[in-house]
Amino acid sequence: MQEQTPLADRLPTQPHPDRLAPTHPAYDEILTVHAAALERGEPGYLDPVTGLYVMTAAVHIERGFCCERGCRHCPYLV
Repeated sequence: MQEQTPLADRLPTQPHPDRLAPTHPAYDEILTVHAAALERGEPGYLDPVTGLYVMTAAVHIERGFCCERGCRHCPYLV
């Protein structure tokens, strides 16, 4: 089992700006669907732009470490 990775110093609801820039045209919409998935306890959501399945920050926190695959809502990326 991999060692627990410390969480970044930001809310899990906020993606790292390198993974989702605040200037992205669908930034607010993406954060809204992410928040709704978190509220419902769902592991992910369909990206409103690409249609791809995106894991929520909660799933990553539950895993306990960064998988280093470039996840949008990785709560460990500093």
